[in-house]
Amino acid sequence: MKIGIIGGGAAGFFAAITAAETNSINNISILEKSTSVLSKIRISGGGRCNVTNSVTDVKEFVKNYPRGSKELISVFSRFSNLDTIEWFRNHGVELKTESDGRIFPVSNNSQTVIDLFINLSSKYNIRLITGFEAANILLDDGVFTVKDKRGNTLTFDKLLVSTGGFSTIEKYSWLTNLGHKIIPPVPSLFTFNCKDNILKGLQGISVDDVMLKIRNIKLLSHGDILITHWGLSGPAILKLSSFGSRILNDMNYKFTVEVCWTKIDVYKEIETAQKSNPLKQIIKHPIRNIPTRLWESLIKNSGVNHEKRFNELSKKDIEAINNILTRSQLSINGKSTFKEEFVTAGGVSLKEVDFRTMESKKVKGLYFAGEILDIDSITGGFNFQSAWSTAHIAGQSMTRQV
Repeated sequence: MKIGIIGGGAAGFFAAITAAETNSINNISILEKSTSVLSKIRISGGGRCNVTNSVTDVKEFVKNYPRGSKELISVFSRFSNLDTIEWFRNHGVELKTESDGRIFPVSNNSQTVIDLFINLSSKYNIRLITGFEAANILLDDGVFTVKDKRGNTLTFDKLLVSTGGFSTIEKYSWLTNLGHKIIPPVPSLFTFNCKDNILKGLQGISVDDVMLKIRNIKLLSHGDILITHWGLSGPAILKLSSFGSRILNDMNYKFTVEVCWTKIDVYKEIETAQKSNPLKQIIKHPIRNIPTRLWESLIKNSGVNHEKRFNELSKKDIEAINNILTRSQLSINGKSTFKEEFVTAGGVSLKEVDFRTMESKKVKGLYFAGEILDIDSITGGFNFQSAWSTAHIAGQSMTRQV
């Protein structure tokens, strides 16, 4: 039996290795359009490869997926993050868990994972064909013929598509030709462009446990944020962009985000400062958890005379300070890709895939794994986990269903 895997990324290699370990007699080929493989693994986690996350409860784990959470419950019940950890350790890669739950190789180097996959592929005689960009798939009498853009063809008995997501729906045409519905792709996991006066000169400042809200929309997020030279980034921003990917795309990435910089009761904090430091200038006495430079900018943009001392503040002044600390209105005008990691929301409709096997409900012998599906997540190792899990199930299923 000949198995073809389109896409030489995380899901493609994991499926190929799983298939080889399940049934070593299989003839397996990975088709990759570029001249290099595993590029996303190389850059993920700042070059350290965020393999998975430590959340152990499946129902909590799937909350990190804006799309695909329902389907992934059954997927993770068969191959979970704990299975992933065990798999890597059984193959000689020790992992470590960081304080935020992200899991990395002890080596802190994504090359460790790349070397493992390449070595296992060699061990199992998995054929790697680079420079082969699939342009069309034909099915005749149970045999798949894959054509590339140069007219070359390869034939297989079973076929897995694990190319990752595409930026436009037109790039999925070779799958729509097989009868599959594609959910139109839009960007996910992006940062916000913002030139508001509040943020000027504050690049590099991070703020913990911030609450964010898109004005006029029921879209909330909380967590840490990072002020950059182009606007806003950090976990809370990325989560908001992920869960709001389609809404924000419809808004052409022009909207207002309301920022609550602190959970501390501002009125009580100022009252305390008025008693303990009445003669101090407000601009020189930040509220707890607010970085000094950010505090100075917020006060200067609050409309309150920043030279005032705490004992000189009026009720109107205190209300203005509270408003800018808890309801800053920042105008967002565009987005930027998060680092080099381009993630899309959209792909093959989940209704057309049997998640017990990852086989197409439309085309017998055709399988899917990874971001080619309409599944995506926030940062923290979750995208890789859905890739490992769907690929593992597909790899096993292709060898067992003869």
